[in-house]
Amino acid sequence: MSSFIDLGVPTELAGVLAGLGISSPFPIQAATLPDSLAGRDVLGRGRTGSGKTYAFALPVVARLAASRTPRRPGRPRALILAPTRELATQIDATLAPLATAMGLRTLTVFGGVGPHPQIKGLKAGVDIVVACPGRLADHLQSGHASLDAVEITVLDEADHMADLGFLPVVRRLMDATPRDGQRMLFSATLDGGVDVLVQRFMRKPVTHHVDAAAEAPVEMAHHVLHVQHDDRFPVLVDLVAAPGRTVVFTRTKRRAKTLTRQLVAAGVPAVELHGNLAQNARNRNLSAFSDGSAQTLVATDIAARGIHVDDVALVIHADPPVEHKAYLHRSGRTARAGAQGTVVTLMTDDQQGDVRDLTRKAGIKPTTTKARPGHPLLAQLAPGERSFTPPPAPASAEPAAGPGEARPGRSRRGRARAAGRPAGGGHDQSTPKGGGRGQAEVPAQGARSQGTRSPAARGGQSGSRGGQPARTQNGQPRSRRTGGTGSTPVHTSQSGGAAAFSAGTRVGGRRGR
Repeated sequence: MSSFIDLGVPTELAGVLAGLGISSPFPIQAATLPDSLAGRDVLGRGRTGSGKTYAFALPVVARLAASRTPRRPGRPRALILAPTRELATQIDATLAPLATAMGLRTLTVFGGVGPHPQIKGLKAGVDIVVACPGRLADHLQSGHASLDAVEITVLDEADHMADLGFLPVVRRLMDATPRDGQRMLFSATLDGGVDVLVQRFMRKPVTHHVDAAAEAPVEMAHHVLHVQHDDRFPVLVDLVAAPGRTVVFTRTKRRAKTLTRQLVAAGVPAVELHGNLAQNARNRNLSAFSDGSAQTLVATDIAARGIHVDDVALVIHADPPVEHKAYLHRSGRTARAGAQGTVVTLMTDDQQGDVRDLTRKAGIKPTTTKARPGHPLLAQLAPGERSFTPPPAPASAEPAAGPGEARPGRSRRGRARAAGRPAGGGHDQSTPKGGGRGQAEVPAQGARSQGTRSPAARGGQSGSRGGQPARTQNGQPRSRRTGGTGSTPVHTSQSGGAAAFSAGTRVGGRRGR
């Protein structure tokens, strides 16, 4: 197998990768790097978790460092467009050590946060901008940025940008870059709206396909649990109370919010991620999930693309998605970068036909099992001792203020901070029109208020589970669910628990939006 240096990666950057525990290129990297480092336009298709970020980050940094064009205020030298804030943040985190080693400066630009730090960063001069389309378009319109000095443009998750309706603003941004610049486009699929971008902006692109468009990783085990409505929530609690990180997907924002509260009430530390949260709440909840203070993330399809957290051993489709591409992208939060992973779909009687069609189109043959709380299979799918954290106590009532006295309680902002929730409103993710305008914030389940599972509560497990962990391409330990002490049936009645959750939605339904 070729090394990064064999593929043309500069020695300095290969050294940075080695320091992160990355020694061998993934197939998408080995296929594309010789062409991208040579300055050719590249069209790369690889499923989520296949290593696409380094496939474009390495040539962007290497070529900018070689060109030695000086930084100029408001005129970035490279542009990387991403569909969501979380993906933009993760791309920048991957770029940072590479850019630092070569003396380059990076900046993220997206909505949901104040524009002034971004404006200040642009004025100071930056080499690489990682941006969501809407907010960057705002900066161009207001004169705070120009794209006429961009040498390299990258579109990441291009098919997802097309799905979200970003194509008009992406075309405007691409039109603002020099026509003779290098362009790279990476996507899980190369059809529909993506082909429009290819035809308009790329010059004789070299195309690399490293897997089938609808192909699940072989490291991923797929299970369908056929459950009764009243058993859905107890079965879910049984699975997520096991050690290890779990991502639970719902169809709507309201369902994600409700289910998170039900899990917390049942003693499972959980946080939510969906489009109704302001950026600070999204960052805080994702950080809580990443650092382990909450080991369950309840999310809508906002997390189905671009969210990478090491050691996600289990993905649960609490609500089966509408179509097979969403199933594959959701499921791709586990079994990343060669790791093992398990995917579980909860299916009720009225969803059998929809789930059958879904899995057939996704090209998978799941193991289907009729399951109730306490079924032995649950301990196999999510091994380890189940642990529960008492839910936070409700806030005590404040004493009434006497005549002429100020109420002794905190302000609304102070109460929200004490509860670990954002106090004010916010903006949703960067949008095709207006850049960053969105729905007002919904208070999140804060990680601080839920406590953490101690190593003792997790059966003495802490960090890796059994021996030295393998390393991922992010240089972080990769651990897996191993062993277990059995599965304990869980019956809950807090906050409507099973009754509220079992109300559910059919695949493709519109309730709860």
